[in-house]
Amino acid sequence: MTREKVKQFVEKSSAQNFIITLIIINSITIGMETSSAIINSFGRTLLLIDKIILAIFVIEILLKLYAYGFGFFKSGWNVFDFAIVGIALLPASGVLAVLRSLRIFRSLRLIKNLPRLRFIVESLLLSLPSIGWIFVLLTLVFYVYSVIGTKLFGSSYPELFGTIWASMFSLFQIMTLEGWADIARTLMERSPFSNIYFISFILIASYTTLNIFIAIVVNTMSEIQQKISAQETGKIEDIIQDEKEELRNDIRNLKEQIIKMEEKLSKKISAL
Repeated sequence: MTREKVKQFVEKSSAQNFIITLIIINSITIGMETSSAIINSFGRTLLLIDKIILAIFVIEILLKLYAYGFGFFKSGWNVFDFAIVGIALLPASGVLAVLRSLRIFRSLRLIKNLPRLRFIVESLLLSLPSIGWIFVLLTLVFYVYSVIGTKLFGSSYPELFGTIWASMFSLFQIMTLEGWADIARTLMERSPFSNIYFISFILIASYTTLNIFIAIVVNTMSEIQQKISAQETGKIEDIIQDEKEELRNDIRNLKEQIIKMEEKLSKKISAL
C-alpha cells in the first residue's frame, strides 16, 4: 500500500470516528478501574480491553509515521499523540508505577480529533502571551492591596492580614468570592470603611480582570476564525481559478478541433 493511500485511510472520517469511539471507551474503562468492586469482578476484562485499544493506537501512530514520514512531527498535535501513546508503552511497575495513572491522558486526544475542541484549545494557547500580561496586572493589584490590607488590618486580624503573604492568601480567597462576605463583615466590626477596600478589590480583581481575560480569548478566537475563513476563501478561489483554466483549455482544444475539421472539409470540397 502506497503512502498516499495510507494517508487517505488514516484521514478518512470513518477512521477518525473509530478512534474517537475508542478514546471514549478507553476513558470509561480507566475510570472504572478506580472502583475496587469493579476491578475484583471485571479486572482481567478491563485489562484486555485496555491492551487491545492501546495496540490499535500504536498501529494508528505507525501508519501515520509511514504516511507522513518526518513531516508527522511538524504538527504539535501529532507530537502530543505520540507522547501520550509512548507514555502508555512504558513499563508501569516499580518507580514508574505512577505512569499507569497517566493513561487517562489518552482522553485528551479527543481535543485533537474533535475540531471544535481543538479550535478552543488553540485559541487559549494563542491567547497565552496576552493572558500573561493580565497575570502581571493581577499580581500588581494583589501586591498593592496586600500592602494596604497588612497595614490597615494586620494588627487587629493577624490570622488574615498579619503578613503580606497572609494578606495575599486572604485576597485570593476573596477574589474567588468564596466566603468573602464573612471576612468583610468580620473586619467591618472594627473598621466600618473596610467595605470600600473589599468592594474595590473585587471589582478590579474579579470582574474587571475576568472580563478582560474573556475579551482576549474571544478576540483570539475571532482572529483565528477570520484566518480560517480567509484560507477557505483562498482555497475556493484557487478551485475556481483551476476550473477557469480547465475551461479555457477545453475551449482552446475545441477551437483546434473545429479548425482541423474545417481544414479537412475544405480539402474534401477542393477534391470534388
